[in-house]
Amino acid sequence: MLRYGLPAAGAFSVMHIFLPPHPGPVSAAAFFDANIGLVLIAGLITAIPTWYVTAYLFGLWTGKKLVLPVPEILGHASAEAESHPPRFRTIIGLLLLPLVLIFINTGLNTLASSGALSGTVRNEQWFQVLRTIGETPVALLIAVLVAVFVLGARRGKDAGAIEKLLESSLGPVCSVILITGAGGMFGGVLRASGIGAALADVLGNLGIPLILAGFLIAAILRIAQGSATVALTTTAGLIAPAVATAGLTGMQIAALVIAVAAGSVVVSHVNDSGFWLVGRFFGMDVKTTLRTWTVMETLIGVMGFAIAAVLFLLGGVAG
Repeated sequence: MLRYGLPAAGAFSVMHIFLPPHPGPVSAAAFFDANIGLVLIAGLITAIPTWYVTAYLFGLWTGKKLVLPVPEILGHASAEAESHPPRFRTIIGLLLLPLVLIFINTGLNTLASSGALSGTVRNEQWFQVLRTIGETPVALLIAVLVAVFVLGARRGKDAGAIEKLLESSLGPVCSVILITGAGGMFGGVLRASGIGAALADVLGNLGIPLILAGFLIAAILRIAQGSATVALTTTAGLIAPAVATAGLTGMQIAALVIAVAAGSVVVSHVNDSGFWLVGRFFGMDVKTTLRTWTVMETLIGVMGFAIAAVLFLLGGVAG
């Protein structure tokens, strides 16, 4: 389970943290007035080797040490599925459908917030429709409905069989949804308590290099309140004035975005909804999740920061 699951989960985590159009790096780039193209380049340079070492190789190594059974939520092999499987391109298309819709929504929101689109365009009906169908719940619902038709009705399954399949899917995912919501709520309570602002005040003047300060502040905020996006955006807002007056090159600013993003991913633990999502989906207890997911997230952050620091130094030399 871990041999395949950790590299897959690590890929999603790396993409979410380091690469636009995900909200964290986009927000940090806006705070720092960074070139989004350079951020994308720096993110790719960071993300690919970081995933290979900290998710793929770590997943292979961990999978040999901890052999977990495939959880029931992933279903069981059936003779029908083996004898009459859907086409590979059909499955890939169904998997990509919600991602494409969400990507369209994120791209349109990014263009709108950056001022690249006029107010007239933003008020157009087609613009609002595309944004609506790209909202995560709507996009996932559309994907479910399309899958029901393509894999069910179109393949000759009657309404009763489809209804039974949908009902049987609710039980396994309910515990994941409830536990994930509880973890997110815990992080939300901590954020509402003002711990982020308090830590920002304490850590505002560390007297260390700017890129290291950004990484450390983001890491501490992440550990304290759980949300990577909140940690990233809070840190970016805190150090943005220093970035504006530091006289950095475009690549150095992009590397700074990646460094702050790296800090925001470390030490995912019980106040992070992602911790519970991965743990419950993989069928792991808290101890095993700490040994696997938490370690992997920390490795992603540390290696990502190391690469960002190298890019920062090279950007200064080139500048």
